Amino acid sequence: MASSNFIDYVKINARSGNGGAGSMHFRREKHVEKGGPDGGDGGRGGHVILKGNTQLWTLLHLKYTKHVKAFDGKGGEGGRRTGAIGKDIILEVPLGTIAKNAETGEQLFEITEDGQEMILLRGGRGGMGNDHFKSATNQTPQYAQPGEPGKEDWFILELKVLADVGLVGFPNAGKSTLLSVVSAAKPEIADYPFTTLVPNLGVVPYRDYKSFVMADIPGIIEGASQGKGLGLRFLRHIERNSILLFLVPANSEDIEAEYQTLVQELRLYNPELLDKNRLLAISKMDMVSDEERVTLQQNLPNGIPTLQISAITQEGIEQLKDKIWELITSAFPVR
Repeated sequence: MASSNFIDYVKINARSGNGGAGSMHFRREKHVEKGGPDGGDGGRGGHVILKGNTQLWTLLHLKYTKHVKAFDGKGGEGGRRTGAIGKDIILEVPLGTIAKNAETGEQLFEITEDGQEMILLRGGRGGMGNDHFKSATNQTPQYAQPGEPGKEDWFILELKVLADVGLVGFPNAGKSTLLSVVSAAKPEIADYPFTTLVPNLGVVPYRDYKSFVMADIPGIIEGASQGKGLGLRFLRHIERNSILLFLVPANSEDIEAEYQTLVQELRLYNPELLDKNRLLAISKMDMVSDEERVTLQQNLPNGIPTLQISAITQEGIEQLKDKIWELITSAFPVR
């Protein structure tokens, strides 16, 4: 994903269609006296609908779509003919898209499955024709219902990337390098902070034609939960990952302190994130000597599975994939 093409937040104005008016009509046929009312109902107005599409990874296609309007329903006709339903407007969105009311911030729903359709704004109901109002005491009703007007409101569409594994670490921890090695993703890699400015997704092949999705989340720094660095903008993408893979480089001054800082930033943002399965990978093991490896092993955090890896030499990569798959299948058993 090029940074200019990754859009995870859009604000749109949506308007549903007006319902068609019911018909006030009386049956008129040759040789038929007092045919009676036969006005048909109006068609409902078009809905504005969101539909999940696995082929989309960003909201870029909606970035410049500020206003969407569904079509109005048609009026009813004589002969009890119902007016045509107004055409719906269907906006396709990537999985993980959340719809919110722009004014109140209330979350309305989330799109999580391919082909899932949710109505963002309902069209107005069509009015009933005068055929509905006939009775023994009112055999010639001279009225029909107007159609209900459509609705209009502002909405926020917010994307939270759906992935099995989310990479969590400080800038230059080796997250992008790892993703480029285990998948076909081609994230930008450089030795300066915040090289990664948008989440990158990669499909990681596993044994027997299995696979899982890994997301490289832009680097967190101390104070990210208070808006420092890239701030909160990308922390929300971690919420939809089933496993959090923490990456701390082997040449870090204090591996445990760095890991605890990352955990604290997630806790401050959303304590529920710490309920997810966690895994710690010590990256860049090709940069330390055998003596340093011994010291490093004695200073690892307790209470979290830890592996030592090198994306350059491939050390520990297969073991890492095995452990990730074990955690994925323990959370979601493969049938």
